[in-house]
Amino acid sequence: MGDNMTSVTEFVLLGFPLDTTIQVFLFVLFSLFFAFTLLGNGAILGLISLDSRLHTPMYFFLSHLAIVDVAYACNTVPQMLLNLLSPAKPISFAGCMTAAKMGFLFLTFAVTECLLLVVMSYDRYVAICCPLRYSAIMSWRVCITLVVICWTIGVLLSSIHLVLLLPLPFCISQKINHFFCEIMAVLKLACADTHINEIMVLAGAISVLVGPFSSIVISYMCILCAILRIQSGENQRKAFSTCSSHLCVVGLFYGTAIIMYVGPRYGHPKEHKKYLLLFHSLFNPMLNPLIYTLRNSEVKNALKRVLGIEGAL
Repeated sequence: MGDNMTSVTEFVLLGFPLDTTIQVFLFVLFSLFFAFTLLGNGAILGLISLDSRLHTPMYFFLSHLAIVDVAYACNTVPQMLLNLLSPAKPISFAGCMTAAKMGFLFLTFAVTECLLLVVMSYDRYVAICCPLRYSAIMSWRVCITLVVICWTIGVLLSSIHLVLLLPLPFCISQKINHFFCEIMAVLKLACADTHINEIMVLAGAISVLVGPFSSIVISYMCILCAILRIQSGENQRKAFSTCSSHLCVVGLFYGTAIIMYVGPRYGHPKEHKKYLLLFHSLFNPMLNPLIYTLRNSEVKNALKRVLGIEGAL
């Protein structure tokens, strides 16, 4: 076993086994999407920092969501673009273990975004259900503490997976059916017992997906009950509009995540999950700023003020 383990010198990232012409087309298309992701989320961060009317807890959380989205994309998309240009490119064992640490960052950002969405739903709950106490409850000290907790839990949960992965032996050179050294994809290639790793993955998935999603559902059930008690139709519309953007982002994030982890097992689930992860790491970060720009009147008004066209439309 020891000789076999020392023979591992490289892994092969299979990436997307497509025709060369299609790969070049996808390289150009995904490069544009990546640029739009950086520009869109950068614009959101710029608007929030430049417009004092957006210096509120809701947009403070949104700014961290934009940071996570940029980090998400920067963590995986460059490697994916490289694989499109040179498919099935070998990567050294040490390089893959280093890239697995990038997978650790991917998990960190995923967990952090998941928890940020919970915090944002709680913020909307307090704003609609307890409007008179909103400023006292959502003080800046509380907001900063909540964000720090989100990032800390993300780092801690991801560290557990990384610590359990790195000591595992890999007996022979292996092919990774992915576009980067994602931790779970590398874990499948280990020639040792990975039972503990699988238990931790399951426990992590339950704690990160089921718990936060349940909290969001409960928050919005309370919000819906509070909105239905509002007498004015105009005030109801305003209350709904403050939540619509967040609901769209929650739907995108949890929709793809649930399909990835509890979707159908027939057919080619590994291929499906690979493309879903592509959507999760590339399209979600690109769509989030569009959703908040197109569906949020405060962001649109801030954009007009920054561009000096507030009264033009």
